[in-house]
Amino acid sequence: MSQIDEKSPQHCAKKKVINISKHKKKLIYTFTTFILSILLLILLVWLILHPAKPEFALKEADIYQLTLSGARLLNSSIQITLVSNNPNQKVGIYYDEIQVYASYKGQRITLDSSIPPFYQEQKDHNLLSMVLVANGLAVDPSFSYEMGRDQMVGRLVLEVKSNGHLRWKVGTWVSGRYMFIVNCVVVLPFGAAAPAGPLTSKQGARCLTTV
Repeated sequence: MSQIDEKSPQHCAKKKVINISKHKKKLIYTFTTFILSILLLILLVWLILHPAKPEFALKEADIYQLTLSGARLLNSSIQITLVSNNPNQKVGIYYDEIQVYASYKGQRITLDSSIPPFYQEQKDHNLLSMVLVANGLAVDPSFSYEMGRDQMVGRLVLEVKSNGHLRWKVGTWVSGRYMFIVNCVVVLPFGAAAPAGPLTSKQGARCLTTV
């Protein structure tokens, strides 16, 4: 008579649970390996291409108005032209948003001006022109004093600042958003020796870009 090896229902249920558990582990391992492979590929492409940050330069600045109404309310109108350059040979740049304003002696003297989003091809450059204005903008009491000092010296130091977000594009892959900050410093003739009309600087100035 052959021996009947019959296992209890409890034992069979336990074995079935073990098999399901192994199947899930295999799926999780496969999925994790796939995700890690994709991330490793993206990192490898990133390291090989090593995109350089965009370059900005202030091509021209014209101050048409910079006057106080009352003791602390400033009216300003400044036209600027920025040049943005993509130095990369294989990486394009999406600029999602750029906010630009002017500053003097650490004080904001215009409101923000927005540049619409745009895409910049590899090794390409764009001219960005805008007018920065303010009407009745509150400034520190020292503003008038600082302006008087610079008028005696004969020059005015203006800062043009911008910030925004960008994305790198490699082939069909587009990166996440990165914040960038740009700071441009330009010196304009000021005072009695300055030519008539708007204060103008056409010498240009390189800008510091931080990503």
